Amino acid sequence: MKKKNPRQAALDILLRIEREDSYADILVDRELSTGQLEGPDRGFLTELVFGVLRRRGTLDHVIDCFSDRKTAKLERVVAILLRLGLYQELFLDRVPVSAAVNETVKLAKIHAPRAAGFVNAVLRRADRERESIPWPDRSADLAAFLAARYSQPRWLVEQWIGQLGPIEAESLAAAMIETPPLTLRVNTLKASRDEFLARLEAAGVAARPTDYSPVGIHILSAAHPAGLSGFAEGLFTVQDESSQLASLFLDPQPGQRVLDLCAAPGGKTTHLAQLMENRGSLLACDLDKRKLRRIEETAERLGISVIETMSLDGSLPLDALGARTFDRILVDAPCSGLGVIRRNPEAKWRLSLFDSSRLAQLQGAILQNAADRLETGGILVYSTCSTSTEENEAVIDVFLSERHDFVVENLRDLFPRYAELCTDRGMFRGWPHRYGMDGFCAVRLKKIG
Repeated sequence: MKKKNPRQAALDILLRIEREDSYADILVDRELSTGQLEGPDRGFLTELVFGVLRRRGTLDHVIDCFSDRKTAKLERVVAILLRLGLYQELFLDRVPVSAAVNETVKLAKIHAPRAAGFVNAVLRRADRERESIPWPDRSADLAAFLAARYSQPRWLVEQWIGQLGPIEAESLAAAMIETPPLTLRVNTLKASRDEFLARLEAAGVAARPTDYSPVGIHILSAAHPAGLSGFAEGLFTVQDESSQLASLFLDPQPGQRVLDLCAAPGGKTTHLAQLMENRGSLLACDLDKRKLRRIEETAERLGISVIETMSLDGSLPLDALGARTFDRILVDAPCSGLGVIRRNPEAKWRLSLFDSSRLAQLQGAILQNAADRLETGGILVYSTCSTSTEENEAVIDVFLSERHDFVVENLRDLFPRYAELCTDRGMFRGWPHRYGMDGFCAVRLKKIG
């Protein structure tokens, strides 16, 4: 099989992402599965694709500074070629500048021959003048500075400044362009965390326990989850630490009836079953039947038998459930994903300020429908992987104004070990810049009447 050029592969993927609204992780995995990239080229492809997506705002700012044509006016392939070349020049020390420029120009001669000279000129000027890139004036327009320097949409930076203040907003913006950790959840139905850590050490894989989740592990070596020891045996699954905590806050007990209303892709679902010691009943619902199949496959690999799946639209009355009610309900609502843009960097360039408002309506409807299925005295956890208050605290406030049979339970009091992760109102707020975990929010509600 002919060996493939990783830069060409990266260009192809980045073009597809923009043309088709495709997802980077899926396209990269698909390319790697062909076997046409070997050794270091595999990691180089991943670095190029995700690096360009994470730094796109900064790269476009640099292009605009050193080009007589603004990025927004460039042909799509030319803009992506410039981003690829600049990313290697400015952010990859191991790539010589000459290689970054020459290889990019070679691609330009194939895909945009009339622009090859333009691409060469911009890349060489950016290299010569890299120490004098004109950034926006921090004191005059902080949002513009942070957006350009840390490659974030301006509207999102403004939102973070309003929530956290300028100092923390900058720390968050910086954290959101870093490569996130690979975090696993140990399947304690089959092994303890210490046992699995010992197994990883024996296999030469560097790892450490997570700081907060009692069943989490950060992988410190370069690794693909399916290639780690214990994957086929179901000893672990991939799940970020903040997502693990949401299940812990629901605290389902063995033998209970539990509903996971927006279950896909199933990380929390299987964690709930694990906390239930695989005893009781756990109904996992989602609108997408294909995603439900993925939950079933993961449950089978982990040795979990209590999960039942059902295709269901949680935004509509849950008539398909008949008379069923539940002791515990998890509503991990569909959201903007603003808390996980370091994992899905293409998303931040598709979202707008208005998406949170639109999603809040959907989230509120799902929460109301779930609430109707909870037994009196039961517990419901509402969670999202969004940093937006509009999708979290505001949704809860509207819900409580309409449902006087529910109260918020203070997670600080119930789970003092996690008090520092919670707001003054007792809601969990995970932040990448504070705790190294994905941006997340979880609220625990109790039905009192």
